[in-house]
Amino acid sequence: MDLERVFCEVDDFCQAFEPQWNQQLLHSDERKRRKTSNLSLSEVMTIIIAFHRSNYRTFKPYYTGYVAKYWRGAFPMRVGYPRFVELMGAALIPLCSDLHTRKGQVSGIGFIDSTPIIVCHRQRAPTHQRFKKKAHWGKHSMGGCYGFKLHLIINDEGELLAFHVTPGNIDDRHPVPHLTEGLSGKLFGDKGYISTHLFQVLFEKGLQLITPIRKNMHNRLLPLFDKLLLRRRSLIETINDPLKNISQIEHSRHRSIAHFMANLVAGLIAYTHQPLKPSLNLTNQQLILLDKPM
Repeated sequence: MDLERVFCEVDDFCQAFEPQWNQQLLHSDERKRRKTSNLSLSEVMTIIIAFHRSNYRTFKPYYTGYVAKYWRGAFPMRVGYPRFVELMGAALIPLCSDLHTRKGQVSGIGFIDSTPIIVCHRQRAPTHQRFKKKAHWGKHSMGGCYGFKLHLIINDEGELLAFHVTPGNIDDRHPVPHLTEGLSGKLFGDKGYISTHLFQVLFEKGLQLITPIRKNMHNRLLPLFDKLLLRRRSLIETINDPLKNISQIEHSRHRSIAHFMANLVAGLIAYTHQPLKPSLNLTNQQLILLDKPM
C-alpha cells in the first residue's frame, strides 16, 4: 500500500469533513475533560487503514513493532499504544463517512452477498459479554456461528457500492431494500435472496433481482448474458475471503462495539484503496446487452 497516497486522500477528506462535523456536535453544559492528541485525525485514520494491508494479524505488534520502528519519519508525533486505542474508537464516524465517499460507480450490474463475522468461538458464546444483546447466533453454509453478518454489494469492476452490518440471526433478504437505495439495473444473488416480495419491491425501484432457482421451483427463461453473469456471482466471494483472511476484519480481540466497527470499516476502506480489484473486464458492447430484451 502506498502510504503517502493514502494519507493524502484521507487528509483531503478530513479537511472537508472535520469543520462540518464539529459544527454538528451536540454541546452540553457539563464540563468534560477532552485530551488533546499529538496525532491528527488523518494520521490516526491512515494508521488504522494501513494495518489492513500490512499482513499483521494483530494490531498491537503492528503499531509497536512496525509503525514505531519503520514509520518514525512519517508519524513523528505518534502516541503510546493505550492512547492510540482510545483514538481508534473516536475515529469511527470519520471512517464511516470516508467509506461512503469511496463508493464505486453504478454500472447496471451488481452482485450481493453476505458473510458471517464471528466474534468468538462457539463454545465461549454463552459466556461472552463484550457483544451481549448485540451479536446473535446465525447459520451459514459452514454451520452455525455467533456474531454478525456483513452484507456487501459490488459492481462488475469489484468496486464497493453498499455495505451493511446486522446481527447474525437476521435474514439476508431483510436489509436488501435499504442496501439498494440509488442502485439500478440488475442485481445478482444466491438462493438465499429468493423472494417474490423482494423481487417486486426492487423491480418497482428499477432494479431486477436475478437468482438461481431451487429444485422445487419451475424453470424460467433468462437471457444468455444474464445466465453468464449469474455464474460469475463468485466474484463477490473473492472479495469476502481476503477481507477476512488478509485485512483481518474478523477476530475475537475487540474491546468494544466501536472498535469492532472501526476495524471493519477500515478494512473496507483499505480494500477501496487496492489498485487491482477482482473484475469481470466487460467491454462497452457487452454492457449494452443489459438493455436488450430476450
